[in-house]
This record gives sequence, C-alpha cells and structure tokens, in this order.
Amino acid sequence: MKIHIKNGRVIDPTNVRDEVADVYIAAGKIVGNGHAPADFHANRTIDASGLIVCPGLVDLSVRLREPGFEYKATLESEMLAAAAGGITSLACPPDTDPPLDEPGLVEMLKFRARNLPGPRVYPVGALTQKLEGRMLTEMAELAEAGCRAFTQADAPLADTLVLLRAMEYAATFGFCLWLRPQDVSLAKGGVAHDGAIAARLGLPGIPALAETVALATILQLAQETGARIHLARLSTRDGIAMVGAAKAQGLAVTCDVACTHVHLSENDLIGFDSHMHLVPPLRSLRDRDAIREALRDGTIDALCSDHTPVDEDEKQRPFGESVPGASGVELLLPLTLKWAREMGVPLMQAIDLVSRKPAQILGIPAGSLSVGSGADLCVFDEAADWVVTPRTLASQGDNTPFLNRPMQGRVRYTLIDGHIDFEAAP
Repeated sequence: MKIHIKNGRVIDPTNVRDEVADVYIAAGKIVGNGHAPADFHANRTIDASGLIVCPGLVDLSVRLREPGFEYKATLESEMLAAAAGGITSLACPPDTDPPLDEPGLVEMLKFRARNLPGPRVYPVGALTQKLEGRMLTEMAELAEAGCRAFTQADAPLADTLVLLRAMEYAATFGFCLWLRPQDVSLAKGGVAHDGAIAARLGLPGIPALAETVALATILQLAQETGARIHLARLSTRDGIAMVGAAKAQGLAVTCDVACTHVHLSENDLIGFDSHMHLVPPLRSLRDRDAIREALRDGTIDALCSDHTPVDEDEKQRPFGESVPGASGVELLLPLTLKWAREMGVPLMQAIDLVSRKPAQILGIPAGSLSVGSGADLCVFDEAADWVVTPRTLASQGDNTPFLNRPMQGRVRYTLIDGHIDFEAAP
C-alpha cells in the first residue's frame, strides 16, 4: 500500500529534523521525505496539518500477560492498546506463566504476536530458570529463538555468584542483561518508599538503600566482567548519580525510568489509592525531581511505560495487599509530552527518549524516518485534550494512577510496516 502523509510537522531525532514536510510510504518502507518518488501514486492520503509525524514509539517494558495471565489482559487487547498509544515496537518481559525460559515458549509468543495487528514484539528472555534465581537459562538458545536481552524482571536474584556467572556468560557472547536494582533483604515486605508518608500511613517501607546497595553490586560486577548492562526502572536520586558516575568511567551501562515516576511521588499515596502501588515504589519529591532533571541532561537514556495490566479485583484491596502495577502504553506519549512542557525541553529531545534511544538499547532498526527505513510512524495531535477513563483506554487493564486526570496529546494514526494499525475515531 502506498501512503502519502502530507503537511505534517516531521520530527526525526535520528536525522535532527524538525520541519513541515510530506512523507511517502510504499512496500512497508519510507520512500520519500519532502518530495515524492517518480511515478508515486498514493492509495491513501493522510492530511497531517497541525499534527506531529514522528518515528513510532519503542517501549522497553510492556507486559502482554500471555501466557498464563489472560484474566488480567490478552495479547489482542494489549497489542491494540499499544498501537493506540503510538507504539510500534515493544519489549516483553519474561515474567509470564510459565516464564519465557525456553525457546519453544519464546517462539510461540512471537508466532502469536506476528498473527495479530499491532506492534513488533521483542521478547526479553528469563535470566534464570523459572525466574527462581538459581540456575542460568540457556541464553544462547533463547537468543536464537529471538530474545533481545535477559532479565529477572521483578523476580529477586539474591545470589551474587549467580549474577556474576550470568555477567560472565553474557560478556562472552555479547548479550545484554537488563537488571532492576533492588536488594531483596532491604526491600522485603515493603510496599512504599520508606519515608515520612509511609510512616504516617503505617505502610511498610522500601528504603532508597535497597536500590543503591544492589546497584553498587551490579556496577562492580559489570566493571569486573565487561558485561553490557541496562538498568531498568531507576527510582532514586542517589541511584541516578551512581549511574552517571559509572557512565563517566566508561562502563557499558544504560538506564530507563517509568513514565509514572516522572510525575508522581510518595505524596500521592495519601488516600491509600492502590493504583499508586507500583514497583519500584513512588519515591520522594527529591527523587522525582532528580529523575526529571536526569532525563533532561541525558543521564537517563529512555522512558518506558512499564505497562502492567492488573485485574480490578486485585487492585480493589487495601493498599498493602493489592497487586502492584499500572497500565501505561496509552499514557507514555502524553506523559512524555507533559514532562517536556513542564521542563522546557524541545519536542525532538522528548521524542528521542521514546523512539531512537530505546531502539538503540533494544538493538533494533527503529526510531528513524530516513528514506529506506521501515515505515513505523506515529502521527499525533500535541494539543488534543482528553481525560483518562476506562472508556478512553483500549487496554484490558484500567489500573492507572492517572484515572480521571486530564491529558494533553493523543495519537491519531499509528503505522506499522507501512500499514495503518490504528486510526483514531473522528
């Protein structure tokens, strides 16, 4: 199908391009920027006047809930929700049931995803068998099956020797480990940031030390082994400072944060709203502000949704007994835009954090509008106002801290491989 997107404001961080121009698509590729190729006749013309045309978003953490948790969400519902959020490529963590610790399970997920409309799905394999933290998986076989990296997701890995062996293995074969730094013992039983708010509410706390102690171990092992490490969902000011220092020393380290933690803090726990029960927990205002600044100065490499659909019955429990997690694929773009407006950050830099940079971390050819690149695009209205409600979300999980809150910025079209996978209702 040949598509002509006309009169849009084209923002392409890869080529440092921000201008009103036309984009021409054929056979799943971008075949023209600004000027149509010879003999180009569009089957569909999209008038993008007043809209932003950018590379499709790349999300580093989207739980699709299959296999095993279909009562929370289905592959179909979450692929649709991701496309509605402008996401064209996503990384799927391995904490399914059973976990993605065998090649057959990875291949089955990829097969199911290929036969559904929606983003390209890139599985992240389990680092240890059954995510139990004891025996390493056959990472080489999982990589052959399509895993882009390896992680424990939120499952604990208390044995430092196992982590060392994993890094040695990964360094030998050139694999990347995605690790969320949290000391198991320091975090045990906690549900909220260990601070004044948790004390006032009587909630067991998770100290910032749980992140920094684990991070110190990870960084020292990475320096020893030379392994490539991606640090997932940082949440503390001191942790961010440690990563900045590690980068300055030349360690092969990248990191991301969840879009929820860019806007919320422990102060939002007042009221015991279980939608605020997240992993890692919402930290202090000082930590939140450090995250916002580190995104601006480049210490943090990418933003992700950390999309975690949860069954409503599991959320409608007392805060400490509820299941943590938030749905976020449809909020990644508006929350990124909100941060950029509040921090005075150029739109190109904001889009870079959710397109080109995460694509580099994932190691995929995405995040570019260059001629010849795959036609994965997001067309959105930067000024569109809307309110987050279950009716306005396509995800089966409407467990978000932003329920009933106003948003600005909404996707109008999502193109994947040159096809329109999502088109907003007029």
